[in-house]
Amino acid sequence: MHISEGVLPLATLAGGYAASAAGIGMGLKKLKDEQLVKTAMLSSAFFVASFIHIPVGPTNIHLVLNGFVGLLTGWSCFIAIGIALLLQALLFQFGGITTLGINTLTMALPAFISFLIFSPLLMRQSMPVVLTGFLCGFVSVFLSALLLSLSLVTAGESFMPAAKLVFAANTPLMVIDGLITALALQFIGKVKPEMLTS
Repeated sequence: MHISEGVLPLATLAGGYAASAAGIGMGLKKLKDEQLVKTAMLSSAFFVASFIHIPVGPTNIHLVLNGFVGLLTGWSCFIAIGIALLLQALLFQFGGITTLGINTLTMALPAFISFLIFSPLLMRQSMPVVLTGFLCGFVSVFLSALLLSLSLVTAGESFMPAAKLVFAANTPLMVIDGLITALALQFIGKVKPEMLTS
């Protein structure tokens, strides 16, 4: 779910960098020493997840897990996701440097929104952990696909078919990411439940 170089207009790229920088700045301000290891670990999980490709028709989609990252890191998801995307761009040419800002925003903003929605549900145990995890994974990928499609539309009407295709191709991923997030949260709830309430 990366936007490549040379596609988006300058205004979209600049807006992506500005919004991502604000999110990273807030993440750095809120980041506590005891959260460093957890943030680094989840950044690694996000980095590795993108290498698990799933064929869908003529294309491939890859796991995202941004909802999982957001749920466990809060504001720090901008840091975790931004670092992982920077390394992917430098090491494997996924996305690019000019699109790093918009790619970070596309992944981290839905992750943070998922944190705002689903973290209180986890704390209050308003619904089963598995259902909370599924909805968190589903919603975060849905929002990321939507933001990605909207970003492509800013490049002109000729990109409208591509935007629709990107969103449609990521629909199965919403369910898959939801299931994996649900299983991961269920596992954490059994072995280290304090991670879900801190």
